[in-house]
Amino acid sequence: MNASSPPHTGRMTALHSTAMPTGASAAAPLRVALVTETFPPELNGVAMTAGRVVNGLQALGHRLRIVRPRQPDEDAARLASFADLPTTLVSGIGVPGYNGIRFGLPAKSTLRHLWQSERPDVVHILTEGPLGRSALQAATGLQLPVVAGYHTHFDRYTEHYRLGFLRPAVEGYLRRFHNRCQINLAPTRELVAQLSDMGMHNLRLMSRGIDRQQFNPQQRNIRLRAEWGAGADDLVMLCVGRLAAEKNLDLVVQAWQAVRRERPYTKLVLVGSGPEYARLARLDPDIILTGAVSSDQLGMHYASADLFVFASMSETFGNVVQEAMVSGLPVIGFDYAAARELITDGHNGLLVSFGNVPDFIARTVMASRAPQTLRAMGAAASQSGRSWQSVTDELVCNYRDAIALAAATIRRPLHAAPARNA
Repeated sequence: MNASSPPHTGRMTALHSTAMPTGASAAAPLRVALVTETFPPELNGVAMTAGRVVNGLQALGHRLRIVRPRQPDEDAARLASFADLPTTLVSGIGVPGYNGIRFGLPAKSTLRHLWQSERPDVVHILTEGPLGRSALQAATGLQLPVVAGYHTHFDRYTEHYRLGFLRPAVEGYLRRFHNRCQINLAPTRELVAQLSDMGMHNLRLMSRGIDRQQFNPQQRNIRLRAEWGAGADDLVMLCVGRLAAEKNLDLVVQAWQAVRRERPYTKLVLVGSGPEYARLARLDPDIILTGAVSSDQLGMHYASADLFVFASMSETFGNVVQEAMVSGLPVIGFDYAAARELITDGHNGLLVSFGNVPDFIARTVMASRAPQTLRAMGAAASQSGRSWQSVTDELVCNYRDAIALAAATIRRPLHAAPARNA
């Protein structure tokens, strides 16, 4: 896919189950094995989603066991509310260029023995790395239902790291992986359709929720703005996320520099850490780089800005778009993923045709000229989003559907062999 073309214009598949389970069996708590190669307090969208899923399932009374790599310098204090969660730790290796993120090494034998002695009702795999692949092998060998999430465009990442020749192979791997699962969950209707066109089956929609206690406009903080050097009438442009090549941060910087030619006191705040940190610091000394920000401070950073500028073209969803909007920020972003799902152009944010770099810069400059319009769009944006409880309720329905699908497959009789003539 080249950057100038829209991500998808294809057909759709069935998105989600519409029948809610009823009766005593529907209320019975499930035993869920959640397999992930990233988990809080790591700061990324998959880890955030994993944490929210765990909290939501525990609140509903379901029993979980987490399978994940041991994190660097791990201790119970860093894991906070997850410290007492039943957890199986496996070995991992660092991901090049991503300090603090690890791939879990294959653990098929460990998981097979674990799940033989402590059989889960369903296995939920969040990541397709070596640990995820071995979890899939162990689960299918034990005839356990598997639900998998599609959270990361690993195939597209190859383009950002000069490994584009590997993209067809990565696409093939992802397709084979997901087609062995009873249910595959993707966060937008657009992505469900894209994955269907890639040849993936059993696709359903699992959107993302938002915590309105953590993210809301009331967290706007004048002192934080003062630390950034921003006065009451100065424009603060913000981007939150891992500082990495696939986030297209050079375009964010270009848009800010274009705005500064008209409004020289405009600030650009980049929240996050990653392999591009040092290069961005050298690129322009006026960029405000906060590094990683704790979850209890993140909402204040969102709410204290005026415009969220999101130039990434590699997202499956983009949790930061929803977080910014609920915090009262209008978002300018390309017309796909979360931006397409949540933004009405000109009402609660600004949508730019996918890959149209000149228009992205021009519309950012135009937005900066109309602070009252930005505030009005921000007020409308704050009404966006849905609760994590509703997302978790749908997830449990998908778990139960996966259990039923797996049981039906096991019960399906084999075709009898044709009788031989005597």
